[in-house]
Amino acid sequence: MSALAILVVTMASPLLAQETLGEPEESVIHYHSSEGLADPVALLQKRLTDGAVKLRFDPVRGYLPALLEALRIPSSSQVLVFSKTSSQSEQTSPRTPRAIYFADDVSVGWVPGGPVIDLAAVDPRRGPIFYTLEQSTDGPKFARPANCLQCHLGPKTINVPGLLVRSVYTASNGTPLAQVQGFVNGHNSGLEERWGGWYVTGKFPGIHLGNIFATNLEHPEHVELSSTADVTDLKNRFESSRYLTPHSDIVALLVLEHEVRMQNLITRANYETRYALEDRAERARNHEPKDFSGSKSGTSSNADGKLSEWEEQRIAAAGEMLLEYMLFRNEAPLKRTIEGTSGFAEEFQNGGPRAGNGRSLRQLDLHTRLLRYPCSFLVYSPAFDALPQEMRNYLWRRLEQILTGQDRSGTYATMAAQDRLTVLEILRETKPEFARWLEK
Repeated sequence: MSALAILVVTMASPLLAQETLGEPEESVIHYHSSEGLADPVALLQKRLTDGAVKLRFDPVRGYLPALLEALRIPSSSQVLVFSKTSSQSEQTSPRTPRAIYFADDVSVGWVPGGPVIDLAAVDPRRGPIFYTLEQSTDGPKFARPANCLQCHLGPKTINVPGLLVRSVYTASNGTPLAQVQGFVNGHNSGLEERWGGWYVTGKFPGIHLGNIFATNLEHPEHVELSSTADVTDLKNRFESSRYLTPHSDIVALLVLEHEVRMQNLITRANYETRYALEDRAERARNHEPKDFSGSKSGTSSNADGKLSEWEEQRIAAAGEMLLEYMLFRNEAPLKRTIEGTSGFAEEFQNGGPRAGNGRSLRQLDLHTRLLRYPCSFLVYSPAFDALPQEMRNYLWRRLEQILTGQDRSGTYATMAAQDRLTVLEILRETKPEFARWLEK
């Protein structure tokens, strides 16, 4: 099981645990195969094998510094979890929190004294792939544990191999006592429900569950929240010099939480479309009658016939879930201005494509919402681009309807006209496939 805090898994019901996709699903996705993997860790392994890159072993932090450099992960992304909610719970505590470093498609988990570094790397077609890297001077060797999906496949990951951020009430020794009721993985939950079991640095004149311990074992939810705000560094809480920075940046946490669910929804959209296409292919192999009813423009396929009504509905359901989250329709408002401490916000905003006037989907707001322009920057990710054409066609058609104001249904009624226009303009200039769609 991966020990990333981004993949924190606590007190999961054994009845829900799975270690693999079902046989029919695996026959379509080939999740456990290593053939053709193109995630950042698999690509790094190829570079190591070819001798194009080497990972230097640091006597204090092992492969961590070299690994972050090779994967282009900024140290400013560091966030720290102190709850014992990972496979390396023996090393993790409030005195030795687990550090998570992340970019758009890869995350690295490290704890002082831990025997391995844990990684989650997104393959464009299969979703997150989980690895470990042994902290050994014998040379870097990535391994792919067989049991990761026991925790990373289930309802909380939308029933695909996925990523998790948890919020739990935690004792002063790091023991998780209870999950925070109502917390939803992603940008959906209010800040007052977030970051139980995490350190949080930043300026925020509000309340959250970071930086505190539960003292009432019978009612761990009875915690004092007044001391959680405006922690600017963590030097007085543990030996922070062992870490790359003394921060667990609140802005990095906000971005991480958005990314986690967004990626899970992209993975789900990929899988659901491929399952639907396999159903169609199976009908063709069996010479079953094709049901053309309910055909929707933009999802029709080629080669061996149109999708059935059920298959189109399957694609549409996954696409609508992705769109709603991608356009921040269910984002919990920030209510108060947030400021980070590590410089992560500046580095994050410098990435990604920009429209001609400098506008970017990575520009932060941090006053009332996470992003200035409400559309996920993961629209540029390799995983989004690898969605089957049938799903991409569906998304482009619906985006055109939403962003041009044709769709004013309940979900999008509150999306401001200026937001629709700005997102439309940015995507038209920075997403060539969408621009071609609009020109049809």
